[in-house]
Parts: sequence; structure tokens; C-alpha cells
Amino acid sequence: MKYVGAHTSAAGGVEQAPLRAMEIGARAFALFTKNQRQWNARALTEESIEAFKTNLKKADIKAEHVLPHDSYLINLGHPEEEALNKSREAFLDEMQRCEQLGLKLLNFHPGSHLKKIDESDCLKRVAESINLALDQTEGVTAVIENTSGQGSNLGYRFEHLAAIIDAVEDKSRIGVCLDTCHTFTAGYDLRSPADCAATFGEFDALVGFRYLRAMHLNGSKAAFASRVDRHHSLTQGELGLDVFRFIMNHDAFNDIPMVLETIDETIWPEEIQLLYSLIES
Repeated sequence: MKYVGAHTSAAGGVEQAPLRAMEIGARAFALFTKNQRQWNARALTEESIEAFKTNLKKADIKAEHVLPHDSYLINLGHPEEEALNKSREAFLDEMQRCEQLGLKLLNFHPGSHLKKIDESDCLKRVAESINLALDQTEGVTAVIENTSGQGSNLGYRFEHLAAIIDAVEDKSRIGVCLDTCHTFTAGYDLRSPADCAATFGEFDALVGFRYLRAMHLNGSKAAFASRVDRHHSLTQGELGLDVFRFIMNHDAFNDIPMVLETIDETIWPEEIQLLYSLIES
């Protein structure tokens, strides 16, 4: 079964996010559990935690279909020790917030070498950062999001994802979120059914579908292999609908949160319905 939703706002408290997901007909959703552009955040209150769990039940969405995203400031592969430690502390806090809310996943961008260390060293730092957080938490899976490869960001090659996973000690608590826009602009074609079969086949061979824990379903404003991260609505831009039809009809994408981060939130209900309409009987 497919579980599609969108990245809903937690303005007014995390407990508002499930209600906003319910309003757009979502069966899954993403959220930030704190302000994504600030290092520090107030602790979650017991009232907010209980209200979140109550509203999740009201929305009839399971915890495993919620995909929290960590702060954009965090760089788990940072080349400088002070900044790396700050990122690691912030990532641990994000994991602990997921624990408090009873959530099972935490989505994050792997990291950037900032042109100060080589790729392999940066990937090792990312894995070490994940190991440290997993050692101090329980029940939450760290979900690496592939990137477009802008600037010095890693995670744009499937080999990067495989290298991180290989160095993570607890394989039961590591996974991947594939973003369709990022995948396409990183240089993996998705414009035809044959392209999709080849790209996802390569992912399975290098990483393994067993590690696929979530999807971000986005169109792309940027051109193929441009290494530029610019999302678009599903029916606009460079991608087309074949990739979404492929995903909605392939068993490898069953029972994971599939989240829209498309640019016009006013049409999210229509985009969710569009995706379900692509399922072939």
C-alpha cells in the first residue's frame, strides 16, 4: 500500500502538523520538530507531546509514516572539529525529539566537505556522527536523503549512500530517503519507464531496496544532471509523470512515507490525489 502526503507546517506547535496533514488528505507527512534554521530550540512540553500523539491518531496516520526532517544547519561531515561537534549535538537532540514523539524516522542531508577534506574522509565523519547518535538513542532510524550535489554536498551518488551505510554499525537503524528531484539533477535519469527501471535498479544493486525507508516526490525546475536543487510541482518542469507512475505501481515503494515538497502547497491535495490516480488496477 502507498502512503502519500506532504511536508506540513508545525507552526503553533508540533501537534498542529498531523491536523494539517489530515486537512489535505495525507496518509503520511513530514515536519520539522524545531525551527530548522536555528541551532537552539525550546524543549518539547509534555502537553505538546501528548497532543501530537492524540492528533496523530485523529489523523489516522501511523508513526512509521511520519518523516521528521532535521535542521538545515547540521553538517555531520563538517571538516572542523568545533563545528562538527556542534552538528553532532544538534543531531542527537533531533533524534531525542523523535524519541519523545514516538516517531521512528529522522530524515537528514548527509553533509558537506566544504572543500577542506576529501570525500572519503567526509563520508567517514558522517557515519561516525550517525553511530554516536544511534548509541545514545533507541527506536529511531537515521534516514539519509540523497542530494543534488550542489556545492560541496555529498550524497548525490548512490556510492556515497552505500559507503555511509557500510560504516554504520547498527544496520537495522539506517536507511535512505530518495528525492526524485535530487536523483534526477544528480545525473540519474527518471524521464521514462526504462530510465526509472535502470536508475532504481542501480540503486538496488549499490545500496539495496531493503534500506529504502522514505521518498520525497518532487518535480524539478533544474535540468538533468545540472547538480542544482530546485523543486517544482509534479506536472511542471523537467521530469514528467512517468517516474511517479513507476513509483506508485512498484512494490519496492510500499509502506513507506512518500512526501511532497513541491512548490505550491495550495495544490497539495490535488497532487496527492493525482499520485493515487496513477495506480493501475
